[in-house]
Amino acid sequence: MNVDSVQTALGSEHAALWTYGLVSAFLGNQAAAVAEGSNAHRARRDVTERWLRDRGATPNPPAAAYLPPAPVSDGPSALAALVAVEQDTCAAWRGVLERTDDSALRTSALESLTAAAVRATRWRKVAGTNPASITMPGVASG
Repeated sequence: MNVDSVQTALGSEHAALWTYGLVSAFLGNQAAAVAEGSNAHRARRDVTERWLRDRGATPNPPAAAYLPPAPVSDGPSALAALVAVEQDTCAAWRGVLERTDDSALRTSALESLTAAAVRATRWRKVAGTNPASITMPGVASG
């Protein structure tokens, strides 16, 4: 069973939801995109929790708070936090892909990784980061 990797991915969804809530105060001009990202992570969280329950596992609850890679105090730092949390989500779902042969779970993990990679690219574009896309989402750069 792939419970541990799915629990890790669930943790990344919890962190993403928390981060989207944190940055919303700094990205009023991107409110619709922030809401869209938050809603996508909420839906993925719910599906992931259901997958775990269906296999007799208790989904790990969210932490009280999460630590972004740098303090969030303005628009640019909020965008950086979103890119970071989407990259973390890519890595977590890639971890699920690497640890399962279950076709339905692989499909769900790939959809999750792809969606997070697209959101990360969009946030990089908003931030003016070049390049906006990366070659292998979910793989640590070295």
